[in-house]
Amino acid sequence: MLYQNGDLGKDFVAAFKAAYKDDFASKVVAMAYEVADPTVDSQVVNLKASAPDALLIAGTPKFAAQAPRKMSEMGWKPLTVVNFVSASIGSTFVPVGLDKVIGVVTAGFQKDASDPKWKDDAGMKQFLDFFQKYLPGADISDQNYVFGYQQGMILEQLLKQSGNDLSRENIAKQTKSLKDFVLPTVLPGIKVNTTATSNQAYTQMQMQRWNGKSWEQFGEVMKAD
Repeated sequence: MLYQNGDLGKDFVAAFKAAYKDDFASKVVAMAYEVADPTVDSQVVNLKASAPDALLIAGTPKFAAQAPRKMSEMGWKPLTVVNFVSASIGSTFVPVGLDKVIGVVTAGFQKDASDPKWKDDAGMKQFLDFFQKYLPGADISDQNYVFGYQQGMILEQLLKQSGNDLSRENIAKQTKSLKDFVLPTVLPGIKVNTTATSNQAYTQMQMQRWNGKSWEQFGEVMKAD
């Protein structure tokens, strides 16, 4: 595991420790990088030396691009998994080379705006109209634009549910009261549900594999619980 030395990366380490328990030390090699590091080349070299079956990259696009670039230089091809934040075609894969990250796996919950298979999808058509109007010239392959668009729609739904009571207390209540809310730009089967104990918007994801041109979804939609 290559992870960012901060809450983002440490959460992944904690999850693996919870899953492997006493076997964590013998099953997982975890190496951190600092956001101030110029590259993660040395970490990748050291991780290769441990001969793992799979490599998880838990960080941000800049470093998630550096890792597979170095792996390609070394001819090292383990099963590679990247976290959602780094699974951006424009920010992570293009700098490496789309053909050099074939087979990379991630778990996602939203449609890829640059993928032709969604060209007739009503939700993506609406997004593309919005994108062309307000973001002309921006990189459509950067998944963060779709994510931000979805956050705006969630906020809109919260305001609708709040009605005329826009008090802090009621808005906070509504953040925990989203029920089977379906965003038009998420993958089929993904719904937003929040509860009194969890206001995390996305608790469902689907595995997907990069084929060199687009994401191929596989398996069933998974739930966090």
